[in-house]
Amino acid sequence: MQASSRSIRLIGTTIDTKIWHDNPELILDQVEELLYLYKDRFSANDLTSELMEINLNAGVQPVPVAPDLYELIALGKEHSCASGSHLNITIGPLVQAWRIGFSDAKVPSEEIIQEKLALIDPKEIELDEVTQSVYLKKEGMALDLGALAKGYIADRIVEHLKRVGVVSGLINLGGNVLTFGPAMHNEDGLWRIGIQNPTLPRGNNVAVIKIGEESVVTSGVYERTFEFEGKTYHHIFDSQTGYPVATDVASLTIVSEKSVDGEIWTTRLFGYPVLDIYQAVVVQEGIEAIIITNQHQLIYTPGLADRIF
Repeated sequence: MQASSRSIRLIGTTIDTKIWHDNPELILDQVEELLYLYKDRFSANDLTSELMEINLNAGVQPVPVAPDLYELIALGKEHSCASGSHLNITIGPLVQAWRIGFSDAKVPSEEIIQEKLALIDPKEIELDEVTQSVYLKKEGMALDLGALAKGYIADRIVEHLKRVGVVSGLINLGGNVLTFGPAMHNEDGLWRIGIQNPTLPRGNNVAVIKIGEESVVTSGVYERTFEFEGKTYHHIFDSQTGYPVATDVASLTIVSEKSVDGEIWTTRLFGYPVLDIYQAVVVQEGIEAIIITNQHQLIYTPGLADRIF
């Protein structure tokens, strides 16, 4: 059984899929089809996506959606409304005002920032489980699932791969990695996943972690930036201030069983002081963390002590 892989550029990142199977090309074709399906469903930057139909009908009417989109929005609302959470899926108006990561990025005026902040409230998402519909109560509201979608997609892709008989593989959605089955190329069957050095170009690792059938998700202030008048702005926003979050953390990596959980917790916790993040992860069952500070310190939770090198 040989390893086969495919790489495509989609949803603003490079997506790599690697599987071990006797007939891999057909399965990799299926993965590609699924990735395009999810792009058309979840994108906040495509006017024809299902998510954008919800946003365009904000303050107008509820929109029935596909079950997986409804599930993802319901999950996002739950964690956006959680006490102390920095995750907020109604942050769309702010993201679009700054446009960091796009060629038209800019620093909005204070007036515009305040205007957008008035539209950010996850409690104003109305969900109807019977009709599987979503309604944004205020005109101008906009959902952005960027903090959740890659993890959710990774979980769904791996579910599909297992269903069609793939025994081992990996999917990497631009720094969001999910593995399943044994790593066939390593004697101990464990996967080696690199942790990006925040100060160097992509591909330069500050550490490597051994994992089994797990997910490794990293969020960092280095990923998408914009420079204006000598100041650098990053893409992780504070929904209270309207500006990129002030933080002493350069990157936060969460190791978990499900990839969407890694997405949730990197976003919920990013913006807290290092010690607060560490303590929150230690008491949260099912996750471990690697924190890299702006002072280049690498800190990890006890569950990773014998797995990081």
